[in-house]
Amino acid sequence: MLKTFPSGGIHPPENKLTSNIPIGYLPVPGNVVIPVSQHIGAPATVIVNKGDYVKTGQLIATGNGFVSSNTHSSVSGKVSKIDTIFDTTGYKQPAVFIDVEGDEWIGTIDRSSNIAREITLSPDEIKKRCFESGIVGLGGATFPSHVKLSVPEGKKCDILIINGVECEPFLTSDHRLMLEKGEEILIGISILMKALKVGRAKIGIENNKPDAIDHLTKLAAGFEGITIHPLKLKYPQGAEKQLIKALINREVPSGHLPLDVGAVVHNVGTAYAVYEAVQKNKPLFERVVTVTGKSLSKPCNYVVRIGTPIGRLIEAAGGMPGDTGKIVSGGPMMGKAVSNLDVPVVKGTSGIVVFSENESERKEPGPCIRCSKCIGVCPLNLQPFLLMKLAELGMFERAEKEKITDCMECGCCSYTCPANRPLLDYIRLGKATVIKLARQRNLK
Repeated sequence: MLKTFPSGGIHPPENKLTSNIPIGYLPVPGNVVIPVSQHIGAPATVIVNKGDYVKTGQLIATGNGFVSSNTHSSVSGKVSKIDTIFDTTGYKQPAVFIDVEGDEWIGTIDRSSNIAREITLSPDEIKKRCFESGIVGLGGATFPSHVKLSVPEGKKCDILIINGVECEPFLTSDHRLMLEKGEEILIGISILMKALKVGRAKIGIENNKPDAIDHLTKLAAGFEGITIHPLKLKYPQGAEKQLIKALINREVPSGHLPLDVGAVVHNVGTAYAVYEAVQKNKPLFERVVTVTGKSLSKPCNYVVRIGTPIGRLIEAAGGMPGDTGKIVSGGPMMGKAVSNLDVPVVKGTSGIVVFSENESERKEPGPCIRCSKCIGVCPLNLQPFLLMKLAELGMFERAEKEKITDCMECGCCSYTCPANRPLLDYIRLGKATVIKLARQRNLK
């Protein structure tokens, strides 16, 4: 019997339209806009100036503090300006604008196609290389990877969990990466194991990817301590707490981290980025992005340079369909709608999904009918109907007591609500307000 997490979850239509489409390489754009903070934590500081010539892979912004990350140029060319842009969250942040001139890479990157199998760096050197290379979690959270690899005094990690679930509908970038870069991913996992000083790693993959399961199972036979585990289909199984419960049956308590139960979780895309950083000395300046939608004529998976306008990706997928109603960065469950086609691809961009007007139309919300469906599908056993009402009424102290900050914003509640209540919208607002109030309280 296939494993899964026990509480809540849903089964949205998969719509994996691009699962059989190999990864291509999107041509380098004529210009890029690179936000300097593409990670959770302290913003990075720009170290280049207008008029500077930069090379592909060159450091353009340095991380500030421990929980931060470096940012590198994804192209070669001249810095046209340093200004602010609206990112996918709708907030303004500093960005470096670069006009592309050719594609000249920094000389320290190993651009050969040879697979580098021998791991020569020490655990501390691996962590340092990950920081220097700007490696962050590519599953969407963009948490700096070197931080996860630094186990604090008094904590202990005994297992590495690798997320190959990709439970979001439509997205297939991780699936294709596992099929096409399987050995490099496994070397990357071995590097992560060495940095964490653990002897075993488990890769969880949902059972709708039998080709990836078979492929990695065969490859893993040559890697000590790495095992592949098929999982039952259920969203949001890719979330850290749910994946840990499914794979090793450990419960991460409210307000705690995976490390508190002896586990560290990394995404397969992150493992591949770690391989490239450690074995090829390549910073994170490009990633695989799924470009998809039922109305697109050529949905695809592309390696895309960071900073590329999403409009270029849609052009490569056949152009904007006439019935487009909404464009989402990320998956349909947890992604964010974008306001224009100039929004750039960033490290956390796993996909661009184009929805028709009919698919994106929001139905008129009705009154809550107290059916409790939102409670039944919540993977964290919260009460979404109550959290929405508390946020709506501004009762933030009560919302904090009801653990609104535990919400992972998976969208299961809104998806299943028969009254079309905007549960997640209000919970997000309430959660952000509670976090802000808590920070202010801690500063006193």
